[in-house]
Amino acid sequence: MDRALIVSGSEKGMNAIEQLLKSFGYGKTMTIASGSEARRLIDTNEFELVVINTPLSDEFGHELSIMIAESSTAGIILICKNDIADDVSEKVGDFGVCVVPKPLNKVVFHQSLKLVQATRARMLGLKKENVKLLTKIDEMRLINRAKCTLMQYLKFTEPQAHRYIEKQAMDTRQTRKEVALRILATYER
Repeated sequence: MDRALIVSGSEKGMNAIEQLLKSFGYGKTMTIASGSEARRLIDTNEFELVVINTPLSDEFGHELSIMIAESSTAGIILICKNDIADDVSEKVGDFGVCVVPKPLNKVVFHQSLKLVQATRARMLGLKKENVKLLTKIDEMRLINRAKCTLMQYLKFTEPQAHRYIEKQAMDTRQTRKEVALRILATYER
């Protein structure tokens, strides 16, 4: 993880967070001052981490954190005043946003950063597994469509159609998906 975006309405806070991130190994950091700039930047760039130091110049920042959580895979840390941290955490917690209270403590920030990194890694693993499962489901639908086609045009039973696709895949050294595509290309014109 080394691409980070810092959104802060205060120059002093922005510099302090940037120095903290650099000390924790983030070499590529971008800094901006408003939520609207962040929204434009998130649409065109992929960040591993977004740190929002509230309040921003054009909004508070919790809406921005929710938008980023819903539209990207970035880990998000929202920094806000200590007296409202619990309230803000209730609003953004379900979206996986980590809230850190001000004044910023280096140890707490580092622990939050590690937690966000671990959570993001787990989320990316689940996303990868989800893509794999969706691909498998699409393949199964395609094969089932090919079976139905064989049953309709060649009057096969379901076990016969299944056996035919399996045998064709073995005999031609193709995947069942490739065989199913060939069957569908032949009969569904």
